[in-house]
Amino acid sequence: MAYQLADFPFLTMLLLCCVAGLLAILAIPARHVRAIKIVSAVFSGLTLIISIYLFVAYDQQAGGYQFVERVAWIPALGIAYFNGVDGFALPMLLLTGIVFFTAVLTCWEMELRVKEFFALVFLLVAGVFGLFMSLDLFFIFVWFDVSLFPMYLLIAIWGSTRKEYGAMKLTLYLLAGSALILPAIVYLVVQSGAMTFDLLALMEGNRFTPAQQRIAFFLLYIGFGILAGVFPFHTWSPVGHVAAPTAVSMIHAGVLMKIGAFGILRVGMFLCPQGWQYWAPLMAGLAVCGIVYGTFVGLSQTDLKYVIGYSSVAHMGIVGLGLSTLTVDGLNGAVFQMFAHGIMTALFFSSVGYIYDRTHTKAIAELGGLSRTMPRATAFFIIAALTGIGVPCLASFWGELVVFMSCVRVYPVAGALAIFALAVGALFMLRVVQKTCYGPPLEKYAGLADITAALAVPRIILASVIVLFGLFPGLLFDMIHTATMQVIGLR
Repeated sequence: MAYQLADFPFLTMLLLCCVAGLLAILAIPARHVRAIKIVSAVFSGLTLIISIYLFVAYDQQAGGYQFVERVAWIPALGIAYFNGVDGFALPMLLLTGIVFFTAVLTCWEMELRVKEFFALVFLLVAGVFGLFMSLDLFFIFVWFDVSLFPMYLLIAIWGSTRKEYGAMKLTLYLLAGSALILPAIVYLVVQSGAMTFDLLALMEGNRFTPAQQRIAFFLLYIGFGILAGVFPFHTWSPVGHVAAPTAVSMIHAGVLMKIGAFGILRVGMFLCPQGWQYWAPLMAGLAVCGIVYGTFVGLSQTDLKYVIGYSSVAHMGIVGLGLSTLTVDGLNGAVFQMFAHGIMTALFFSSVGYIYDRTHTKAIAELGGLSRTMPRATAFFIIAALTGIGVPCLASFWGELVVFMSCVRVYPVAGALAIFALAVGALFMLRVVQKTCYGPPLEKYAGLADITAALAVPRIILASVIVLFGLFPGLLFDMIHTATMQVIGLR
């Protein structure tokens, strides 16, 4: 596949911002907490600026892979430092930049082992950026693991609510997924006969038989799908969300779960299109199970974080449902939903984190009337809730609409079940908003301070992105569509 090398290594600069930020944090003495936070904000802000530039500078008329960088690393094994982005990767880089920067600002009040916390966050995000931009299977696997390892410490040390259990369960599940991805990659490289890990080279010439594609795609689907919260391998996700500290929950739900869906798309669908077609009905069935299960289990939850955690399982099911349709609209909607869900959950967890820090409870029954005592803080919570239920002119609406339109044509029963479940979930989410934000204010919360202007900044950024892409969805759909046609053409 033809591509042109970039004149300037913008993608490497994105990674270097994470590495430089990590090294700068390690060089600052732990007692200088404010300096560590400022450095973290500066370098995370630089990643956001670069990701915005890449998104805007991408030539949609030309399409394909742009900003390509390639340096041979181990030629004998066909391994190269090979980066490039297309209409699928750029929205994910932008999502990561936004969530990363806002997560750093959200935990500005943190005081516990600040140096170690931000160092681990920078390491995690470096892995996320690396995976989204890599076009070499070996590096895709390496970046996948780099993004997972810090999660255990971030949850086990700074988390709450059975944090050791949540951290261990998350780690074991995701390592199990990694153990399936590696054999699939090795299998594809060996069967290709080309001795290369170059993703684009492996896509050429129908290198794999239908049987080989079915085997490899299944392993990749389950391996990456565990991280994407695919039913029934999702049980680590709500537990991990609840146990994680606020900033980590934002990155976890907002970005990390998207790695799983992106891996299925980038590796599984690109290299094994016939395997994708063969397993599509199973993907649709598991996606609907995830939507129905996540919605109805969420109905019984009394903890705000558990509600959001199971809501994430349901919304990631929408992504899986879109990928299973084998249609242009389904893929467009799935990737749009990945972006919208990432921003929405980041705002959701950020809002709940502030409420928890002030009230010291996440129990729905112990909250009430917060809109009178903390009107600005609850406003962000309400925006996130409305986005989650798919209100028009907010970002999630468009992804869900396009996926369901495609699904009803391809899988009418599955589409109807998914729509019914999410309609019930929407009613419940409105009930949660009513219970926590409205009604008579509780006396014990009468003196709570509302969110300050400084702490409101990351929430304003996230809310603005939701509204921007809700009002102008074409900004994202046009970008995604440039890559969708390539995948559909492979099939």
